[in-house]
Amino acid sequence: MPWTVDEQLALTATQAVAAIQSGRLKATDYVATLLARAAALSSLNALTTLELDGALAAAQRIDALPASAKALLPLAGLPIVVKDNINTAGLQTSAGTPALEGFIPKANAPSVQRLIDAGAIVLGKANMHELAFGITSTNFATHAGPVRNPYDPTLIPGGSSGGTAVAIAARIVPAGLGTDTGGSTRIPAALTGTAGFRPSVGNGGAERRYHDPNAVVPISHTRDTVGPMARTVADLALLDGVITGAGALPELALSGLRIGLPAPLWEGLERQVEDVARAALTRLEAAGVVFVPVAMSELEHLNGMVGGPVAIHEARDDVLAWLVANDAPVRTVADMAARIASPDVRAIYDSVLADVLGTHYAAALNHWRPRLQQYVAATFASQRLDALLFPTTRLAAVPIDNVHGSSTVSIDGAPPLETMDAFLRNTDPASTSGIPGLSLPAGMTASGLPVGLELDGPLGEDRRLLAIGVAFEQLLGVLPAPVL
Repeated sequence: MPWTVDEQLALTATQAVAAIQSGRLKATDYVATLLARAAALSSLNALTTLELDGALAAAQRIDALPASAKALLPLAGLPIVVKDNINTAGLQTSAGTPALEGFIPKANAPSVQRLIDAGAIVLGKANMHELAFGITSTNFATHAGPVRNPYDPTLIPGGSSGGTAVAIAARIVPAGLGTDTGGSTRIPAALTGTAGFRPSVGNGGAERRYHDPNAVVPISHTRDTVGPMARTVADLALLDGVITGAGALPELALSGLRIGLPAPLWEGLERQVEDVARAALTRLEAAGVVFVPVAMSELEHLNGMVGGPVAIHEARDDVLAWLVANDAPVRTVADMAARIASPDVRAIYDSVLADVLGTHYAAALNHWRPRLQQYVAATFASQRLDALLFPTTRLAAVPIDNVHGSSTVSIDGAPPLETMDAFLRNTDPASTSGIPGLSLPAGMTASGLPVGLELDGPLGEDRRLLAIGVAFEQLLGVLPAPVL
């Protein structure tokens, strides 16, 4: 019996691959359904490029393979989207900024290539916050526009990987790739009811889980990484395994897991977010999870001494290196910055070009960051923790700011906060210290907005962290699809 459109749209990445490998679903039918879905939902501004002919041709090649060959492809026929700052051969990589519009790299980023080699099909490039320097995905570039949250199109979806998250939440694709510097896979995952993963980066050497040198329009080589995004943690594990060659997830039970609750990341939450998060804790505790309150009173101070100086100082040299390595149409950061369309990003690049935090960089990288890393590692070790747990964001999605892109928000009537600071507070420490972080859905507010929980794990324990996420997901469930 043919698959209905609704049945196809409901498939997770793992389910879709199994159906295509078994011959129960043709990749061409599935791709055609998702391309039609993308066209029908173009008002969400999730995509900057839709790969019509190329995606259908790739699907035809998958369908033409014998069953034995399909079985060897772990992502056989899986449609994905790729954030528009990740290099893709034959497809635009613009980072959502006018100076790079229409630029086509010569080669795929290694992470993209591994997915394609495993049978994945790139359906298109995903919209984003311009140059990844923001958490709203409100893009003022003429070729894009603000990415809209499918649960309420007047609200932000989070960023900077907002287009990837929206494409997944809106059932345009089951999975995709984003990037994460301070929270850019995890924040949009939390606000759109999906799952987002930031893999280990450590100090950038052997500890770095994904290696994509000069293949992503950067912010900071110390903090940047590609990260998979999907509707389930199990699908994140599937993509992570393909990118890294890792085996099956370790088996574990919820009962007896020791999960730390860092006090600073549970303070100042929007009431509706805290209500959902606390309800999830109650369910997990009933299943045997042991929650361990941890003070971590130095966390915010140590993190604050590192994040800004590293990102603002490294951006200029790192972007220049990408422009040169990729023979981009603009050859200087100043030329690229002169054409930035989003007011909030233009202001940040004024600071980048002036290197306003340059005098703080050496101390941030060589003194404060090692202290933060040691502090976090000691917390895991001394408390025998399997992970840390907290709400991914302090508040649910907020209205799109069509004038400034990113201004201020107030949490339950408290004094206004810078929007970026408000949403980054909980995700940034994992980015700064280089440990893996995972956001998964916790539930929905009374007004129908998604809330995410973040799990952070010890450096290098990525597969175990994903296994914990899968166990949490099996208990907490996935969120209903948005009504579109």
